[in-house]
Amino acid sequence: MKEPLKLFLIAGEPSGDFHGAKLIKALKLTNPFTSFMGHGGPLMEKAGMKIVEPIQSLSVMGFKEVLVHLPRIWKIMNKTVSLVEKIKPDRIILIDYPGFNLRFAKKISTLKIPISYFILPQAWAWKSKRVEIVKKYFEQSFSIFPFEYTWYNSRGVNTKYFGHPFMDIDHLDENRNQFFKRHNLNQKYKLLALLPGSRQQEINKHWKIYIETIALIKQDYPNLQVIVAKSDNTTFPIIDKSFKIEKNAKKAIIASDIAIVASGTATLECAVEGTPLVVCYKLSWFTWFLAKYLVNVKYSSIVNLIANKEVVPEFLQSEMRPEKIKIKLLELLDDKSSFRNQMLDDFIKIKGKLGTPGVYLRVASEILRATRK
Repeated sequence: MKEPLKLFLIAGEPSGDFHGAKLIKALKLTNPFTSFMGHGGPLMEKAGMKIVEPIQSLSVMGFKEVLVHLPRIWKIMNKTVSLVEKIKPDRIILIDYPGFNLRFAKKISTLKIPISYFILPQAWAWKSKRVEIVKKYFEQSFSIFPFEYTWYNSRGVNTKYFGHPFMDIDHLDENRNQFFKRHNLNQKYKLLALLPGSRQQEINKHWKIYIETIALIKQDYPNLQVIVAKSDNTTFPIIDKSFKIEKNAKKAIIASDIAIVASGTATLECAVEGTPLVVCYKLSWFTWFLAKYLVNVKYSSIVNLIANKEVVPEFLQSEMRPEKIKIKLLELLDDKSSFRNQMLDDFIKIKGKLGTPGVYLRVASEILRATRK
C-alpha cells in the first residue's frame, strides 16, 4: 500500500480553523492517503486532524495582549519546532496567523521541509518587510484577494490566486424558514445579526456598545429581532433574554436583514451573501496608538479594500458610538433606501472579483502536486 503523506498544519484562530477544515477535506478528496497533525480547532479536528495545540492557546490579538502572553507562545513555538523535527512531515501548511507562522518558518528552515502558506500575511497593510520572509522560506504561497495577488507578485513572490474561499458553495442544512422556526423568530419582523468577534478580548471591547445600540434602534423598531453569532470559545458578560444565539455565523448572516460586524473576514462573508452591514472595531488604546502609525491602508474592512472605496460604513475606536451606528442601521433597515441599494449593488461587483467555486480543491491539488513522493 502507498505510504500516506504526512502533513503538518498550523492555524491559530477560529477563521483559520474554518479554512483549515475545508482544506483538509479537499486534500483528503484529492488524496485519501494523507494524514494530518498540527495546531487548530474543533473544525479541523472533526475534519480528521490530530490536534497538538488547540487554537484557544494561540488566539491572541493586539500588541499589548501579545506581550502579556509571549512566554507561553514561545514555549508552544519551541515545542512545535521539536515535534516537527521528530516526525518529519512531508509538507507543512501554514494558515494565516503570521505573527507565529512566519517565525516558525524561519526556525525550521534548516530542516528543508517544504512549506505552503495559505492565506498570506496582509503585508500590503503593514509590516511590508514580511514579503521578504515569504519569498525566502515558502515554497508555495496562495493569496485569497485579487489585489493582494498583484501586490505580492509585483514584489517577486510567485503567488497563486485561485479565488476566495467564500466562493465555495456551502450547502447548509436548513433554509431561512427553518432557521426562523428553530429560533422561534417571526418572519413579519426584521432580523439583525450581531457578530461581535470570535475572540474573547473582542467581545469585551465590543459587547456593551452593541447592547446600547440595540436599545437605541428599538426605539424606532420595537419589533426588531436579534440573532447573535457566538463562537464556542467566547462568553458574554450579560445578554438580553430576547436575543437568540447561533453558533453557525454563516447561517445567522444569510437569515438576517442587516448586521453589525466586527472588522474581519465576516464582513466579506456578509457582502458575498448580500447582507447589508456596518463595521465596528475597538482596540486597546495602546494597540490603536501603534496601529495608526504602522498600518498603511485607507480602510479597516476587507469589503472596502477590495472595492477601493467606502462601501460599508466603518466605526472604529472612538467613532464606535451607539448613536452614530444607529443612524446607518436605520437607513439599512429601509428597503427603499438608496444607501442600502447602492451597498447591495456594490456587493455584486465585489463578489464578481472573487472567482468561482472550487477554491479549496484547486489549492489542495496544487499542494499535492508539489508534494507527491
